[in-house]
Amino acid sequence: MAKNLVVVESPAKAKTIGKYLGADYRVMASLGHIKDLPSKGLGVDVEHDFATTYEVIPDTKKRNNKKTVAELKKAAKEADAIYLAADPDREGEAICQHLAEEIVPKRPKKPAFRVMFNEITKRAVQEAFNEPKQIDVHLVDAQQARRVLDRLVGYKVSPLLCKTIGGRLSAGRVQSVALRMVVEREREIEKFVKTEYWTVAANLTSKLPPAFEARLWKIGEQTVKTSGFDQEVKKSEILVANEQQASEIVAEAEGQSFKVAEVTTKERKRNPVPSFITSKLQQEASRKLGYAVKKTMMLAQKLYEGIELGAEGAVGLITYMRTDSTRVSDTALGEVRDFIGQQYGPQYLPEKAVHYRSKKGAQDAHEAIRPTDVRRTPESLEGYLNNEELKLYRLIWQRFVASQMMAAIFDQTTIDIEAGRFVFRATGSVQKFDGFLRVYEEGRDEKTDEDDAEVARKLPLVERGEALKLNSVTPEQHFTEPPPRYTEATLVKALEEKGIGRPSTYAAIMTTILDREYVEKVEGRFHSTALGTTVNDLLVASFNDLFNESYTARMEEELDEIEEGKLKWTSALREFYDKFAKDLETAEAEMKAAKQQAIPTDEICEKCGAGMVIKFGRFGQFLAC
Repeated sequence: MAKNLVVVESPAKAKTIGKYLGADYRVMASLGHIKDLPSKGLGVDVEHDFATTYEVIPDTKKRNNKKTVAELKKAAKEADAIYLAADPDREGEAICQHLAEEIVPKRPKKPAFRVMFNEITKRAVQEAFNEPKQIDVHLVDAQQARRVLDRLVGYKVSPLLCKTIGGRLSAGRVQSVALRMVVEREREIEKFVKTEYWTVAANLTSKLPPAFEARLWKIGEQTVKTSGFDQEVKKSEILVANEQQASEIVAEAEGQSFKVAEVTTKERKRNPVPSFITSKLQQEASRKLGYAVKKTMMLAQKLYEGIELGAEGAVGLITYMRTDSTRVSDTALGEVRDFIGQQYGPQYLPEKAVHYRSKKGAQDAHEAIRPTDVRRTPESLEGYLNNEELKLYRLIWQRFVASQMMAAIFDQTTIDIEAGRFVFRATGSVQKFDGFLRVYEEGRDEKTDEDDAEVARKLPLVERGEALKLNSVTPEQHFTEPPPRYTEATLVKALEEKGIGRPSTYAAIMTTILDREYVEKVEGRFHSTALGTTVNDLLVASFNDLFNESYTARMEEELDEIEEGKLKWTSALREFYDKFAKDLETAEAEMKAAKQQAIPTDEICEKCGAGMVIKFGRFGQFLAC
C-alpha cells in the first residue's frame, strides 16, 4: 500500500503527477476548494478583528464534496505523510490550508508538507518532493483578505441594489469597476463630436519604377494636422477642414513642379516581445484566435495539467498559466537557444540569452508561460491535441521561441518632395532580415491602414534634386473616430495597466458582468445594457471611492503587501471597513428615500399613452407604465 498521500485539485493533474512519483505515493484530487465562507450569513465578525467562520462546502453548492472530503480524510489516516500540492498561487495556498485543517490527522499527528511546481514534468515534480515546504501563511492571509473584502462588498451592497432597482442583482469589488469602465466608454462615445479633416495625396513617377504616392505633409512652415484632434490646432499646424480648402490646395498643387528635396534611409530594428504572462496570453488569444478569456484559461489549464501523448502517458505541456512574471529558467533558456541554432541557423541566435524585465510588483517566483519542452513542436502534437488546444499551444510555443531570437531589421525610407509652397512626404519600409518574425508576430488591437500601408509600400530609388512627373493629385475626406468600445482583449489590457485585478481574476470579471446582463457583446465588443448603466450610476453615486480605479488598484497593492508579509491582513481590512461602513450608512439612507429605479424605454403604453419603463421583480424584468 502507498505510504504517502498527495492531494492536488484535479483528476487530470493527479494522473500526470502520479506517473512521476511511483507506487509509494497515492495521488488524489480535492476538485478545487473544499471549504468556503458560509452560503447563508456573512461568516465574518467585523467587530472582532474580522474573525471568519468557514464551512465545508455543502453538496448543494459543490457536488459530492462531503464524500470527497471523507475519502481524503480516510486516505490521510492511512498514510505516513501528507503532501499538499495545489497550484502555486494564493488560491492554491488557501486550498492547502483548508485541506490541512480538515484532513490531516491531529492524533496521532502526521507530517504534512506543501509542494509546489511551476510545471508538471518529471524533473520539476521530483525537485519539489525532494525539498518539501510548509504552507505560507502570508499567501493564505492575502487570499483570505481578498475573500473577506469581496464578501463584505457583495453581502452589504447587493441588497441595496435589489431594494432600489428590484430583481436579484449583485455588486462586486472588482467587477463593478470593470462595469464602470464600460459605461464610461459608452458615454464618451455618445458625447463624441466628429471632426472633419482632409488629406491630399500626389501620385508620382520617377526615372525608375514603380509609381508611388506621397501625402501632403507641410504647407509653408506649417505641418498638416491629421491626428491629435482632442487638442487645439497649434501655430505650427494647419488643418485642412473642408472640401473647398482641399480643392484649392489640389488646384494650386497641380500647377507646381515636383522635385525630390530630401531622401533618408534609416535602419530600424524591431525587437521580439517576452514570453506570455497571463494577461498578454488572454489578449493575444482574443485577437488572433477569437477566444474568450474564460475559454483561453480553460484550455491553458488542460495543457498545464497534462494531455495524454500515446505511450508517453499524460504530460504537462506548458508551465503554470497564472503568472505576471516574464522570467524564464536558465534550463529552458539553454534548451530554446539550442533549438533555435539547430532549427533556424546561427544568424537567428543572439550572442546571449535575452532577459526581459517583469513589471513592478510581479511575482518572480513564477515563470512566464512557455512550453515545458521546446522540442515538442506544435506539429509533433497534432495527433494528440484537439484543434482549439493545438492553436493555443502553437501561440505559446511560437511566442516563447521568438522571444529568444534576433531582432527583425527594416530599411525605412522617407522621401520629401517640394512643390511650390507644399512639401509632400512618402514613407516605405523594406524588411532586410526577418529575425523573430520568421516564427511569430504580435497582434494589434486597433489596426490602422497607415501601419499596414507603410510596410507594404515599395518606393523607387530616387536622388535628391530629381524632377518627378505628377500623375494626379487626390483629396480625401476623413472624420475622427470616437474611442472604440472595449473587446475582451482591450478590457483586460486596460484593467492590467490600471492595476485592477490579478492574473487569476480577469476571466471571472468578464464572465460575471456578462452573466449578470450588465453588459452585452455585439460583434465582439462590450456594450453596457440599460440595467448595467442603472446599476453603475447607483453604485458610483453612493460609493464613488470604493468603485473607482485608483482605490481598487491600491487595494490590489495592499493584497500584494500582505502576501509579502509587509502588512497585516486585519489592518488592511480595518482601514477599508471603517470608511466602507460610513458610506454604507449614507447609501442606505439615500436609497431608502429614493423611489424604486426604473429604466426608460421607447415603448408607449397602448392603454394610457404614457412612456413605458423596465422594472425588476422577483422573477426578472417586466414593462410598466
